[in-house]
Amino acid sequence: MNNKFISWAIFCILSIVWGSSFILIKEGLTALSAYQVASLRMLFSGLVLLPFAISSFKKIPKEKMGIVFLSGFLGNFIPSYLFCIAETNIDSSLAGILNSLTPLFTILVGLSFFNTPINKQKILGVIIGFIGLCLLFAAGKNISFQNLSFASLVLVATFFYGLNVNVVGKYLKNMRAIDIASVAFALLIIPSAFILYMTGYFSMSFNNPGVQQATMASIALGVVGTAIASILFYMLIKRSSIIFASMVTYGIPVIAVAWGLYYGESISSLQIGSLLIILAGVYIVNKPQRS
Repeated sequence: MNNKFISWAIFCILSIVWGSSFILIKEGLTALSAYQVASLRMLFSGLVLLPFAISSFKKIPKEKMGIVFLSGFLGNFIPSYLFCIAETNIDSSLAGILNSLTPLFTILVGLSFFNTPINKQKILGVIIGFIGLCLLFAAGKNISFQNLSFASLVLVATFFYGLNVNVVGKYLKNMRAIDIASVAFALLIIPSAFILYMTGYFSMSFNNPGVQQATMASIALGVVGTAIASILFYMLIKRSSIIFASMVTYGIPVIAVAWGLYYGESISSLQIGSLLIILAGVYIVNKPQRS
């Protein structure tokens, strides 16, 4: 089968899977708390990647193990809880749109904390992206301090995503991505299970159809939306390039908005326009400079 066709197929699958994550969170929240949904996501993603982690543990130097755990904690554990808490008060489509700011935060974190060189093109892209963000908040029909507060949790999550990208790029760049991801998620199994226990999840009535459906959505979020999607993403990078793989950023919010519309969430044309402005900023940030 044509390699280019396979790459595009993986690209489309990733866009659909990651773009559907936000509506799966909403589904999980119908009967579970935000902490339970996020914990189930982390727990099952760790369990699925555990077979890879067993062999990967031997490949990671002991002095790097702390950084690998930090990468998983900052880049996956904390954002998972922030997204779930945020979606208790904001639409899944809005969360998906705000998630598209991740590349811009990656640039800002690199500039602020990692002395990453930056040029006028990237500065322009960041400015355009944040103009889109301001318009997005202005486009909200029911703007309140509470809504802005919960939406800001998604921005904090994207900040942690950007921080993780820079940490991996600086301290773990000579290691295989699957080794980093599998070990990082495996190390999060115990804290995720502990939080589930502390929130009373194991004492819930699992005969309740609502609890069953919310649990299955949360497990799907971890197994498909996190573990399998991570493996597919690394496959895409190997088959194509990092630049092509990063283009998934443009597909995710489109799918998230589509799910939001399907489930009756209110999305205005101004919000769609704001998304296009944000994606334009992301494009300018990622566009290779001509020599």
